[in-house]
Amino acid sequence: MGLGILEDRAMAHVPGTTRYFDDPERPQYAANGTQGLKCDTSGPVPVILVPQPSDDPNDPLNWPLWKRDLITFILSMVAIFATCLGPILAANTLTLSFDFIIPFTKVAELTGWYLLGVGLAAFIFVPSGRIWGKRHLFVAGTVMLVVTSAWGGASRNNYTSMVASRVFQGVATAPFESLVNAAVGDLYCVHQRGIRMAFTNLAVFGGAFFTPILVGKVTNSIGWWWTFYLVAIFCAACLPIVFLFCPETAYRRDTSLNLDMLGTENPAAAQDTGFKTEDAEKAASQPVGTNGAANGSANGSAALHPEARPKATFVQSLALFNGRKTDESFWKLLLRPLPLFFQPAFLWACLIQGLMIGWTVFIGVILAQFFLSTPLWWGEVNTGYAYTAAFIGALLGFAIAGGLSDWSARYMTKLNGGVYEPEFRIVLVIPQMILGCAGLYGWGITVDGLLHGTYHYAVPLTFFALEVAGMVIGAVASSLYIVDAYRDLAIEGFTCMIIFKNVFSFALTLKAFDWLVTTGTKATPIFNILASVQLVACLLSIPMYVFGKRIRSYFYRHDLLETFKVR
Repeated sequence: MGLGILEDRAMAHVPGTTRYFDDPERPQYAANGTQGLKCDTSGPVPVILVPQPSDDPNDPLNWPLWKRDLITFILSMVAIFATCLGPILAANTLTLSFDFIIPFTKVAELTGWYLLGVGLAAFIFVPSGRIWGKRHLFVAGTVMLVVTSAWGGASRNNYTSMVASRVFQGVATAPFESLVNAAVGDLYCVHQRGIRMAFTNLAVFGGAFFTPILVGKVTNSIGWWWTFYLVAIFCAACLPIVFLFCPETAYRRDTSLNLDMLGTENPAAAQDTGFKTEDAEKAASQPVGTNGAANGSANGSAALHPEARPKATFVQSLALFNGRKTDESFWKLLLRPLPLFFQPAFLWACLIQGLMIGWTVFIGVILAQFFLSTPLWWGEVNTGYAYTAAFIGALLGFAIAGGLSDWSARYMTKLNGGVYEPEFRIVLVIPQMILGCAGLYGWGITVDGLLHGTYHYAVPLTFFALEVAGMVIGAVASSLYIVDAYRDLAIEGFTCMIIFKNVFSFALTLKAFDWLVTTGTKATPIFNILASVQLVACLLSIPMYVFGKRIRSYFYRHDLLETFKVR
């Protein structure tokens, strides 16, 4: 029982468990004739690369780190423009209500239709990404962002057209919500993912909170429709950058290189010095290669299944498709995420990430009810500025998750004798629980006090910031755990999370104002319930941490996807 994680008796090595924080002179696998594996020696302590890069120069893990970081940065920036369309109407509730002559509830539904579009489209795009890669979806999504944003701006005085544009804006956003985090798994080894995953989650889930700060001022100066036109302009500027500098990140890698995905059911093979599988022995016996590992820092590395493939030219890298990444059926891949809702790890990830995002959407929908009326009587400009707190909260969540994710994993791996367990990522739920639940309880109490002059408006906004910080941390924790523990199902896992959070958030937007009316426009009773639900969800992380390795083992041996005939 390493650091509270129950060992599994059925398997010597459970997929997801690795020895990546170790001396490279020590073999990862205890087998005769084992040679050293590829390592990152750029730091003071050499780190075994998991997964192992191939000897193919077209393998993304062999690209220079600056190139991979540039791709991540570009995709994250476009993701910010895409996801900003979610809360883009938050500061314009009153303005849109007057322009379209509709009640607040109909304005809130515009956000809900966008979220529904994201959820439904992700369900379809993910199998396409699995089969043909992600590049064509990123390029097509950027094109759709330009078109649908312009459509939204042109929908003045036509509510039906606005609803349709919002649905298709969600469709355009889906590739960035569902595949940017998965691209991190393509581009980086385990020990490099933490800070990058925190950054992409900040872009996907946190960067959008900067939007309302600007939207209020834009609306007041040149009209709400220009908020959509500006998104269209910025996305149009990003389109050539995405096309030219974001090549395909998906790569068809030999399974023996995926050290974190190997497993064996032979208990006698367990050794104190490492892990052992038939695939690993075969891989370790390959001749020593000459190509550098990721970051150009190999140390006597073995060439695992070397391939003499020429490096793709720049023009070749511009192709939207460069071959199938899997031979699996599209329809099986389409249905594959659904059975995962019955797998405890994926259901836990949906709750940790999806609930907090839903509560954030809920606050955004009802915020105007408290700040546009008595006693503040704010207009769109001040209501937009109120989101400065949420943006600061997103930055705080990014700083905490980015600072703790890889450091805590390395530290716990060292305490665990050099063996890394994906469950170490679950520790990030602790700051999520503290900040997120405090934010939810505090928001309900203080926003009610705001109406009676008990609290300054900065107090509930501070709690809003804490809630958003918890949301970002939870998104990072759940994403990292799924990528590290079930990397072969990471895309399907992200699809489950996207479907859950968007359908859940859509339902909340439909009932937000009605729920307020039933409590006499008092937020405290509602948010006491929401915070308590979130607290219970966070506490479920304890059994998930303790039994996570056994769950990984059980579902490796009893494949849920084979049971449902979708593998």
